[in-house]
Amino acid sequence: MTSSKYIVLGGGMAAGYAAKELASRGLGSGELLILSADDALPYERPPLSKSFLSGKENEARILINSPEWYRQQEIDVKLQTVIQSADLEKKQLRGTSGETFQFETLLIATGARARKLDCPGSDLPNVFHLRSLDDSRKIRASAETSKQAVVLGGGFIGMEVAAVLAQKNIETILILREDRVWSRVFTPPMSDFFERYYTSRGVQLLKRESIVQLEGEDRVTAAVLTSGRKISCDMVVVGIGATPVTELFTNSSLVVDKGIVVNEYLETKQPGIFAAGDVANYPDLIFEKRRRVEHWDNAVSQGQYWAALVRGDRKPFSHVPYFFSDVFDLSYELWGDSEGATQTVARGDLNSSSFSAWWLKQGRVVCVFAMNRPDEERQVAAEWVQAKQVVSPERLGDNKRKAKEAALK
Repeated sequence: MTSSKYIVLGGGMAAGYAAKELASRGLGSGELLILSADDALPYERPPLSKSFLSGKENEARILINSPEWYRQQEIDVKLQTVIQSADLEKKQLRGTSGETFQFETLLIATGARARKLDCPGSDLPNVFHLRSLDDSRKIRASAETSKQAVVLGGGFIGMEVAAVLAQKNIETILILREDRVWSRVFTPPMSDFFERYYTSRGVQLLKRESIVQLEGEDRVTAAVLTSGRKISCDMVVVGIGATPVTELFTNSSLVVDKGIVVNEYLETKQPGIFAAGDVANYPDLIFEKRRRVEHWDNAVSQGQYWAALVRGDRKPFSHVPYFFSDVFDLSYELWGDSEGATQTVARGDLNSSSFSAWWLKQGRVVCVFAMNRPDEERQVAAEWVQAKQVVSPERLGDNKRKAKEAALK
């Protein structure tokens, strides 16, 4: 049996940044063990659909901490280690190898897995889902010999992958189940801008469509759509969401509801057991509702928060949801949550690549999108969402005024 003061179950970003934070707070020798089913040390996930996928970065460059760093900090990372059972009362985890791991404090950071396409032919070679480093490796390798690609999904994964493949001179078709790109987040004018941008760069968009069958023998050769249309292709990438990895705890004492349910300190109902990152269903103190976030920034922030908490810095977790994306030569950021917004105010020109969108709920800022905007707009975005800042829509929408002049005392 292996015993550790702290065990992080999962080798993703929450684990990597928790380790980094613990080390900075005086972690003792051998006090931390990371159990990862992955074949690589904890790595940054955004590059998987951006710079790593495009070939601009290698595996060593995207590691959160180097192998030497873990050795120097005397942190044990067990890769390709799958846990098959958990006895939370005894504080023990048992791996498929039969090895048992004892802990004092456990952080569940098992993440999420890509939602699979369920149709005839979905198991053909060169049909990919993107979640892990290995997934990105395989897509990158396939892209080297592909001439035609189909990407299913109009969210950020689908948009980022389609942009990378198009820039590799692959004939790329982006299939949207909805009537416009990223309709859950973008306003119609924003979707219109991105659709025009993609079309002008060679990406064909097919809306209100999905894949009902994939054809091929040794590899995928065609995708059949709901309309009956058949599209020839050398590869298919599916980006239709993800589901939290919670099966290990389904029949445990933990509350599992669209993730592992935790309180404002990321604690489960079981003392000494926490959850963070993609798997955690936590109370958002800013928006006063529960949420589970699958973005990079949340995993980083919650991993760091947990490390600080177990080292004595106890305060509720409060964080403005944040997201960024790079597509073609565009880079944009998003803060907050637009759900329930009653008004949207735009700054800049939505026909150009420099604009921002400000979602208001009863006059208070709840969400901000910014792309190629002045620093002062980016600087007030998170601050205003956190403070539920009341603004004047008229002043905010006046491009001749600085954004901060819209704030009402």
